[in-house]
Amino acid sequence: MLRLRGTAHHFDQPLVGTVTRQPSGEGGHQFLVVDAGDPYPTSYVYGAVLTASPFLPAAWTGPGLTHLLNLDQLAEGDVVSLQPTGQLIRQYQVDSAQNFLLATERCNSNCLMCSQPPKDRDDTGYLLSLYRQVIPLIPVACPELGITGGEPTLLGDGFFELLSLCKQHLPATELHCLTNGRSFAWREFTERLGELAVPQLMLGIPLYADHAPLHDYVVQAKGAFDQTVRGLHELAAVGQRVEIRVVLHQLTVPRLGKLARFIYRNFPFVEHITFMGLENTGYTPHNRDKLWLDPVDYMEELTEAVEFLAAHRLHVSIYNHQLCLLPERLWEFARRSISDWKNIYLPTCASCAVREQCGGFFASSLTLHSQYIRAVAPLDVSTSVKDCY
Repeated sequence: MLRLRGTAHHFDQPLVGTVTRQPSGEGGHQFLVVDAGDPYPTSYVYGAVLTASPFLPAAWTGPGLTHLLNLDQLAEGDVVSLQPTGQLIRQYQVDSAQNFLLATERCNSNCLMCSQPPKDRDDTGYLLSLYRQVIPLIPVACPELGITGGEPTLLGDGFFELLSLCKQHLPATELHCLTNGRSFAWREFTERLGELAVPQLMLGIPLYADHAPLHDYVVQAKGAFDQTVRGLHELAAVGQRVEIRVVLHQLTVPRLGKLARFIYRNFPFVEHITFMGLENTGYTPHNRDKLWLDPVDYMEELTEAVEFLAAHRLHVSIYNHQLCLLPERLWEFARRSISDWKNIYLPTCASCAVREQCGGFFASSLTLHSQYIRAVAPLDVSTSVKDCY
């Protein structure tokens, strides 16, 4: 999420609008970028003016931010919020396929490998107020939008309001909501989601083991396994689309084959199952001794789980893994899944024959990655990778 810092003028409440460099007279939701030396188009009125200059245009007496560096990172149509403190935050990036709404930073789990540790503060009112303004400005052609947290369902009524706004303003946009699924153990809550009827909504729910003690330990919440399992079945009862997510580390890998069979027997209705590499951020560095396992060391378990589920006609994918570490028989399941703003490649990857098909690394992997990373030579590729993503 891009954040720029400038100096605020003439406003004392947050403002939301779209970035433009092309005057169109569409009114107060547009924020005009004025580059140094550009004349201010006095024939139009804008919600705010954004400039790297120390001064607003002489003809403009409305809200604005000055001293803004790196304005070239903002594209035409980006949705941004302006704070009276002088901060500009990009809420939606038009040229990215990986936009998301942070619904809340609160969570009722505390996973050992959480990439965004929860914060115990009531942010519901502020964020909902923000998204009531942001969502109507997102282009209706937006292909996909994520909803994440924290735990989005902790918004309660606000969770359903957020989904309703998306359904109203973005009826063709695929929505992917990351949730621990525990709130759906309560039938009334789940039935309310079913009644809302958002067909483009997919819920991504983590399941880390085939039995309660291990799952509850990973998420650091007693009773979480039972709630998640019940929630999955309640969601199936209302026809909600569901994806199961499994993060791979020392604690989850030993029972991976058993977990795959547990998913097949108990949740054959799920639309997608993903096996995900560890992200070295948030809590992970603090729990590295408990979690880190070189991916090369769990390829046997991963292959067994993936091929079992695929053989039983369940849609399965591998996220956040490098092709050079995967057996070629798993390449067809690998996806380029890392968000563009935190996706990197190592210098070793420059000469790799399959670099364009490989998902690369999290930026946090610079300090923690497999010791077996290598550039794949053209002669090493015996099968096509064109369908790897």
